[in-house]
Amino acid sequence: MPDGGEAPKAGVDPLRAAADTMRMVREHCVWSQRITHRDLVPYLIEESHEVIEAVEVGTRADLREELGDLLWQVLFHAAIAAQDPDDPFDIDDVAETLTEKMVRRHPHVFDGEVATTSEEVLVHWNAAKAAEKRTRDSVLDGIPRGMPALALAQKIAGRAEGVGVVVPSADGPASEAELGDALLALVATARARGWDAERALRERLHGLEGAVRAAEDAG
Repeated sequence: MPDGGEAPKAGVDPLRAAADTMRMVREHCVWSQRITHRDLVPYLIEESHEVIEAVEVGTRADLREELGDLLWQVLFHAAIAAQDPDDPFDIDDVAETLTEKMVRRHPHVFDGEVATTSEEVLVHWNAAKAAEKRTRDSVLDGIPRGMPALALAQKIAGRAEGVGVVVPSADGPASEAELGDALLALVATARARGWDAERALRERLHGLEGAVRAAEDAG
């Protein structure tokens, strides 16, 4: 490889080999050297959607490949972070932080707590998560606003219920397939009338967020 780079040797840990490969690419590829965290965002979004597509309609080989591409994005971000002059961290730091978090959130696995149902697991998970986020002022804090509107709506609606703000619902689809049909029909209606379905839902979510924050202030 150029400039003294060497490909990882066979027989080493595959994850370590991938991290070392990324490090070498970052150090010796002129395109990769100029890439920033912000530059990578579109690629991260694209690779995430390709994983979703592989899960939904792809083969096992497709899924294996797309998961690898998504992992490459994580390794790329970590390689960029390792070169930060003020607050560097690398993939080992990322893995250590992840491991500590997952151990905390699974006390029924690592700390002698008991959870025999999925509901009990969620109790432990949410308690650990709440303890980690004590500095947050609202249940809405930490929700990425860049999420697609439907995913964002589902997230905010769940948080809203946690503070007693119930989102009205009507009798409707009896299955997830019927729900898909209903959503598609609504999108078709929006298109026919010249409305932006994504914008309409996002604007409605602003009102829901306001109701959540008002409930939190009242409490």
